[in-house]
Amino acid sequence: MELSTLRLVDSSPLLKPSHQKSFFNGGILRTERLFLGFSPRSAPLKCSSAKAVTSPSSSIEAEADEQRGDSFDRIGALSQVSGVLGSQWGDEGKGKLVDILARHFDVVARCQGGANAGHTIYNGKGEKFALHLVPSGILNEETLCVIGNGVVVHLPGFFKEIEGLESKGVSCEGRILVSDRAHLLFDFHQVIDGLRESELANSFIGTTKRGIGPCYSNKAIRNGIRVGDLRHMDTFKDKLDILLSDAASRFKGFVYGRDMLREEVDKYKRFTERLEPYIADTVYVMNDYIAQKKKILVEGGQATMLDIDFGTYPFVTSSNPSAGGICTGLGIAPRVLGDLIGVVKAYTTRVGSGPFPTEILGKGGDLLRFAGKEFGTTTGRPRRCGWLDIVSLKYCCQINGFSSLNLTKLDVLSELSEIQLGVSYRRIDGTPVKSFPADLRILEQLKVEYEVLPGWKCDISSIRNYADLPGAARRYVERIEELVGVPVHYIGVGPGRDALICK
Repeated sequence: MELSTLRLVDSSPLLKPSHQKSFFNGGILRTERLFLGFSPRSAPLKCSSAKAVTSPSSSIEAEADEQRGDSFDRIGALSQVSGVLGSQWGDEGKGKLVDILARHFDVVARCQGGANAGHTIYNGKGEKFALHLVPSGILNEETLCVIGNGVVVHLPGFFKEIEGLESKGVSCEGRILVSDRAHLLFDFHQVIDGLRESELANSFIGTTKRGIGPCYSNKAIRNGIRVGDLRHMDTFKDKLDILLSDAASRFKGFVYGRDMLREEVDKYKRFTERLEPYIADTVYVMNDYIAQKKKILVEGGQATMLDIDFGTYPFVTSSNPSAGGICTGLGIAPRVLGDLIGVVKAYTTRVGSGPFPTEILGKGGDLLRFAGKEFGTTTGRPRRCGWLDIVSLKYCCQINGFSSLNLTKLDVLSELSEIQLGVSYRRIDGTPVKSFPADLRILEQLKVEYEVLPGWKCDISSIRNYADLPGAARRYVERIEELVGVPVHYIGVGPGRDALICK
């Protein structure tokens, strides 16, 4: 494949947004002004090689299987315990892949995070479901959904989610288990989250304010309350009193009185009766299923670049969304883990604060944001948008040991005349940065080297076979494989369940 032009871009957020970018030509550093290549159009452009797939909603999955042919053998051959994890800063489209794979697995399990994870999926009729705590396998009737010990559970949100599913005809009875070791996230955790962000002022992390960090903080200092504690209401009141008193002593804006304690205890007494059918020793359940040779799919929340150890700390989540979080969040041994699929957008997005080396500022980022409908499932916040960052993707692949990748939203790039890949980093003085740096100062000041590839300028959303993609689209996919060293086995070309190419 003919290599494309290499360009250097100053990605420092300390500078004013500019579309002036530099590249080397014959050993001379040159600059030129670039544009994203979006063009308005009144009707979708069609690819001459595309084979349209149109099917009634009742037979979408069957026809999709037939279109993919032998490629579904790849799904059937996935390991007994497989996982789907995010490879950027979240919002990659993990829920859709989990939903598609779920009917080939007996169990779908969440291992970490909480209601800050937003997974949007569609059923065979095209109905939209926004999930936060319930695993994305819930739409498949034969699948058992497990919320593991590593998850923090907000019960009001959990019950609201179940009510929403059942109102659309999705049965949850007997199909969801919640670990008795999972920690309870209370409404006051959300209040504290907001107060904490206010304290940080200009250095705020940009959390979803769902109380995730404060809940994990209580877990870490060993005064948290677990799901299993609801079975002992005689001591529950004292434990909750300690939590609320601690919060009041720490945050001046948090007002705590005995009425609040009484109201919370009464509320959780009602929750306890309702939650009892869901509570289980999920560590036993998971390992028993493994012994029975049942197939288990693990669904990660957030993504590796938000991992509290490996992400852009402190602009991260409070759990481990990387492969290690599977074992600690479900109580299963590392030796049973098999295939891990990394989900990555065809470009990059990020919500909240923190470094973003390949971010596109100004109108270019806005165009990509609206083309990809990049607004948070959980908060509705607009996502920051940029080119695909190969350096961070390789870093995520190293940490997780992905066996394959799911490249999502390739169709969003269809209107671009050219597409850029961030292939390497350099310091301001030109020194190469060999790995993804932990130092935020380096990340904020580095320059990104880009490869520029031609776009395909046509609608690919109806294509279901890899060979039918335009040549430029295939070159983009294959160049990612070459740079990262991990095969792309799944390609998303639209939001629907059937809009997936198995390669």
